[in-house]
Amino acid sequence: MPKNFVILVVDDEEMQRKMLSKILGALGYAVLEAEDGRVAVELARLRRPDLILMDIQLPVMDGLAATRRLKDDPQTQTIPVLALTALAMAGDRERALAAGCDDYLAKPIMLEPLVAKLNEWLWAREVEARAEAREPSQEEEEL
Repeated sequence: MPKNFVILVVDDEEMQRKMLSKILGALGYAVLEAEDGRVAVELARLRRPDLILMDIQLPVMDGLAATRRLKDDPQTQTIPVLALTALAMAGDRERALAAGCDDYLAKPIMLEPLVAKLNEWLWAREVEARAEAREPSQEEEEL
């Protein structure tokens, strides 16, 4: 893995959080954990993870409120936030996206969709950023 991406896992259910952290660690990612939205916002500001997996139903501050705070903060607004929820009700995805989440995964988290989302939000963006960094500037093109 050329870059050690850091993922913040936010879930109030310790067993869910630990299981997801273990899977991510086995995939080669560094993992941070938070048990509620308030801690997630503080940790994101302090550590600037590459991606946040955010449960929606959380104590203290729910995942949607935490996401709104992250997206309103210039220090954290570009960090992709993927909503996680066991509530597969109509409108959940739309509510999460409206709150500022960049994408959505339904619980229980399955490995294949998780890896696909990580590839989309981390690896594809890394490749895109590297390609943009290699593009010659207008001054270079004129030379």
